Amino acid sequence: MRGSILHLGLALVVLTARASGQGQAPGQVPLPHAKPVPRVQAIPQPYDQVSIQLNGQERTRYHFGPGLRRPFLFPVVGPSGRSLSRMGHPHDPVTHSHHNSVWISHNDVGGISFWDDRGAGRIVHRRVLRLDDGDDAAAVAVENSWVGKNDRVLLVERRRMTVRPLDGEGRDWLLVIDLDLSAPASSTTLGKTPFGLVGVRMAKTIGVHDGGGLIRNSEGKAGEKGENGVFWKPARWVDYSGPIALDANEGMTLFDHPGNPNHPSIFHVREDGWMGASLTFHGPRTIDPGKPLRLRYGLYVHAGVPTAEAIDARWKGFAALPVERIPEKP
Repeated sequence: MRGSILHLGLALVVLTARASGQGQAPGQVPLPHAKPVPRVQAIPQPYDQVSIQLNGQERTRYHFGPGLRRPFLFPVVGPSGRSLSRMGHPHDPVTHSHHNSVWISHNDVGGISFWDDRGAGRIVHRRVLRLDDGDDAAAVAVENSWVGKNDRVLLVERRRMTVRPLDGEGRDWLLVIDLDLSAPASSTTLGKTPFGLVGVRMAKTIGVHDGGGLIRNSEGKAGEKGENGVFWKPARWVDYSGPIALDANEGMTLFDHPGNPNHPSIFHVREDGWMGASLTFHGPRTIDPGKPLRLRYGLYVHAGVPTAEAIDARWKGFAALPVERIPEKP
């Protein structure tokens, strides 16, 4: 017993010495000017990708290679370590190949579809504007061109994607997507459609049909269809939760920001496992040169199936976040 007490005392002395900068281990050189390592980092990867990581563990990855029809985020990692999103429709992967996890596009831009992979439109990456790291958040800011027929650029898009841990371990986290859409030469009209601007394809097991998941919105509605369903209904948010592992339920909530011009957004949500926020459901919207359209959406990644009150509290936190301009140059 006495030996154990002595051993514990020596260990405390060593820890105290290290904490005070004394007792450098043999064969090691101190770094007197070392800076703290940020908890959240945006780390470039091979093949035109950026991984956003919390304490070295990936939360999501931005893909923007030249062979893509549009950039997208995949995976979107939940508390269990599994992606809560997927690539493609689980039962119709060919005609729904455009369901790229979490993506930005629109079905009618100047009469051209940027939504599916059969349309003429492509969203082309131009450059990374900025990568930010920090203890509270990390972000990727990029510039893209919405290119139609004959390589004509209909829109210039600046996009910032920010990952914010919502607790100490970052199990629950928030993805904030800021968009700045500009018409470079002449006015461009986003046509009336329920398809666009944000799409989210949930993991197969979370979907209502395949996994017995649950759809709810901020207005107390649940399920897809009927007067009390969420399909094509206005809301501040829509949540999609379901089983992701044998012992874990998780989900994602799509937030519409109160500063968006069509707030509260109409949401396009289906029981087959996808949800989207519809910017021009009620009618077209024209973007004139020199008058960019600025939008903000959020994706709350969470454990379990939170109550509506708990989700609403997260939405209020999202709505209160300061909105900063996206940089125009690197």
